[in-house]
Amino acid sequence: MFLVAQPDDILNGKITDVYFERTLRILKARNINPVVKAEFIAKSLPENWPWAVFAGLEEVLYLLEKLPVKLRALKEGTVFYPFEPVMEIEGHYQDFCVFETAILGLICQASGIATKAARFKNLADGRLVVSFGARRMHPILAPMIERNAYIGGCDGVAVVKSGEIIGEDPMGTMPHALIICMGSTVEAVKAYDEVLEPKFKRVALIDTFLDEKFEALNVAQTLGEKLFAVRLDTPSSRRGNFFRILEEVRWELNLRGFNHVKLFVSGGIREDDIPLLNPLVDAYGIGTSISNAPVIDYSMDIVEVEGKAVAKRGKWSGSKRVLKCPGCGSRKITPLKEETIKCECGREYEDLLIPVLDNGQYLIEKESASTIRDRVLQQIQGLTVI
Repeated sequence: MFLVAQPDDILNGKITDVYFERTLRILKARNINPVVKAEFIAKSLPENWPWAVFAGLEEVLYLLEKLPVKLRALKEGTVFYPFEPVMEIEGHYQDFCVFETAILGLICQASGIATKAARFKNLADGRLVVSFGARRMHPILAPMIERNAYIGGCDGVAVVKSGEIIGEDPMGTMPHALIICMGSTVEAVKAYDEVLEPKFKRVALIDTFLDEKFEALNVAQTLGEKLFAVRLDTPSSRRGNFFRILEEVRWELNLRGFNHVKLFVSGGIREDDIPLLNPLVDAYGIGTSISNAPVIDYSMDIVEVEGKAVAKRGKWSGSKRVLKCPGCGSRKITPLKEETIKCECGREYEDLLIPVLDNGQYLIEKESASTIRDRVLQQIQGLTVI
């Protein structure tokens, strides 16, 4: 059997740190069950990221929809900054006590993946970015990983099931295994072209047996105008100066009239590679860098008990508003009861932390993955990654 939790294990509160289970026993024994508000916040972001993307709300709503609680949250795909609450649960503490572990797990990893994807898409400056990282993680997580990579900005995903979930056709080229089984890159490319439907772009992998420059010319001469791109997945032990290899391939293709053939790269691509390769590369396949993204280290903390503002040391007590000016983009965190104020630019601030669930009733429409992705792409325009 696979060593994973079943959905019912999560919904029944079995995926919880044991001290929450013991806390619940104590509170029940003492008949203590206050109405509390608990907020989710990240005081800092991994690797000094200046901003992050909130993700995982859809699964949190599914987890909480049968509980007698209220939830305020940022819309999924909202860019946020340290110290800005991303969610707030209100209800009798006993009703959601054992779900803290699961809720944090749902948003911490999802937000980390979405943010990393957004950073890559930002750095790629309009070039195609495809999520190739599902194979690096437990397969049960593949749809979650690729869904959040997509909403963060990736243009496509590789796994069939992931494509079904986000409502997009999965993207892929060809594996080295096909070329090895066929005996040569040219034979594999010819078979790909003859067997598969025209709707699949002809992208040839050119680093299996021969030098990339010569293999690129071989497949270009074989397919001509039908060849859409060549992909270089050159292993690090053979890579040397990757920019110079790409430069050479581009030169030789252009010299022989194959200017239309695009260059697609994959294989251990990191953030700092992107600005260096952008002048030559048309598309990126990003694997482990996205699928193994650092998690956003949210915490859940009670900030109000029976209407009274109270929090542990190091946290701001009381329920809060997260405000953004639609004009100049200025942001503020204020007490929830504070009246709406105007920005210095004259526009009225808008609430980012909005009611989304009330005792099982959804207060927002379910959004498609593509809608959330559009929100992310719009917000990260002009943002820097450092």
